[in-house]
Amino acid sequence: MNPGPAPGLHLLPAEILRQELRRRLSGRRYADSDLRVGTVSRSSMERLRTLFPTQQTRAAVLIPLVDRGQELTVLLTHRSSELKHHAGQISFPGGRLEPGDDNAIAAALRETEEEIGLRREFIEVIGCLPDHVVISGYRVTPVVGLVSPGFDLVLDPTEVSGTFEAPLSHLLNPATHTRRLQSFGGEELEVLELPWGGHTIWGATAGMLLTLREFLGGSPLHGD
Repeated sequence: MNPGPAPGLHLLPAEILRQELRRRLSGRRYADSDLRVGTVSRSSMERLRTLFPTQQTRAAVLIPLVDRGQELTVLLTHRSSELKHHAGQISFPGGRLEPGDDNAIAAALRETEEEIGLRREFIEVIGCLPDHVVISGYRVTPVVGLVSPGFDLVLDPTEVSGTFEAPLSHLLNPATHTRRLQSFGGEELEVLELPWGGHTIWGATAGMLLTLREFLGGSPLHGD
């Protein structure tokens, strides 16, 4: 049974959010029917999935929630403009599963350390969100982790051009989200964006944050 709703998530103290994260995500498992696609509404997801490659590469990202005491922040990366896929976009650290990775969590932790130098001893893995499929042919498992302060970041410039932290309370607040139309396969679909500090978080990264909001008890994406 899913826990009940938690209205006003962006108003909750950090301590309550930490408790809710552990309560709602720890040990949770998902079915293929839980797959997500970016920030489009659920009613559009099935139509969009037909446009994506049928053979998808498994990948994982870490959603690093930095424990700043009185608030939680989300650590995000600015991808290098030289990358083949999603160049220049705002994203979470992560990448494809390699043969030596036991599971998606292991891949997310490895890739995070390789890309931004955040060592796993600073990370408490809470659980995972449903997989997200992306147009580049990846099926991505978002791994949610609480990050203790005191870490030093060392960026791999071939992968990441910069990092920043955004308050989780801001990203959970639907009043800060903006909407626009984007063309997918000849259809105009409404997508959501999460602006903060001159950055625009969109696509799969925004979708994962909105899924986190939903699983913490917020209203479903687009209300459907």
